[in-house]
Amino acid sequence: MKQNSLSLLQIIKRIKEPENYQRADMRWALIWCGGLFLLWLWDRFFLNAPARIKLEHAFFNTLFIAVIVVFLSLILAWAFTLLLELSKPVNKILFYGLESIGNLLRSIPQILGILIGYVLLSRFMEYTTLSSFSTIIWIALIISLFVFLEISDLMRERIAFYKKTDFYDAMRVNGVPLWHIINYEILYKNSRIHIFNKLIAVFGMTFFLLCSVDFIVSVGLTSDVSLVNLPATLGSMLANIDSKQDILAIGATLQNPFYMTRIFFEHLQGVSVAFSLVFTLLSVFKISEGVAREYHL
Repeated sequence: MKQNSLSLLQIIKRIKEPENYQRADMRWALIWCGGLFLLWLWDRFFLNAPARIKLEHAFFNTLFIAVIVVFLSLILAWAFTLLLELSKPVNKILFYGLESIGNLLRSIPQILGILIGYVLLSRFMEYTTLSSFSTIIWIALIISLFVFLEISDLMRERIAFYKKTDFYDAMRVNGVPLWHIINYEILYKNSRIHIFNKLIAVFGMTFFLLCSVDFIVSVGLTSDVSLVNLPATLGSMLANIDSKQDILAIGATLQNPFYMTRIFFEHLQGVSVAFSLVFTLLSVFKISEGVAREYHL
């Protein structure tokens, strides 16, 4: 019995060791996909078809915009960082001009900046017709302008760190071009995992910002933007009157706990939207945390 107890304690200790959590990122990626698939199956059986189709479109629009923002932000961050680093030794005017633009963007709250971008996009759409895909690209570009500095700051931190090392000075002495050192030796060879993890965080940040702005616009806090011609997202669906009534119905369970059994059948649209949003944000955070733990970032 004593020997069995020791074995059990050893097993528990091993489970708690850090190396057993190294694949937490993959585990949470599977949990995210599996959870959303189970939700879709539940909605397939118990949610009416028009609401389910609208929810599917809203989720995939949100997901698609977030993915595009990640790619656009990476391109913008790389170009901005490279311009700063290459202009600093040769053109101080360009360098300080770019620094000023970056500081100006940092000074604007992200939600406010995206909301202003929505207003400008709405005004632009009054004079021209945009396809659904073009509108999504414009929305992704607006969001990218206010989140790409997150990636750029990381790149600049990595470059500043390696500039203090001997290998940077050795390469410069041997005539290796600065752009090659930054792009290949620092950003690609020694920082790609850091950048990848930051991209995961940007994906989650985009999910949150997009849904927040769409929710703010949908509930009528601004009359300058109309969502009629904008793609449906989880944020706009969350502000829908049916979804709000479904979520408010959860409060009825405080007085009547047995009402909870009806929530997942009679108020499924609002619950599905809220669950998709919260579960995605939680999963993205856990995936990012798992990557950071695995590679000791």
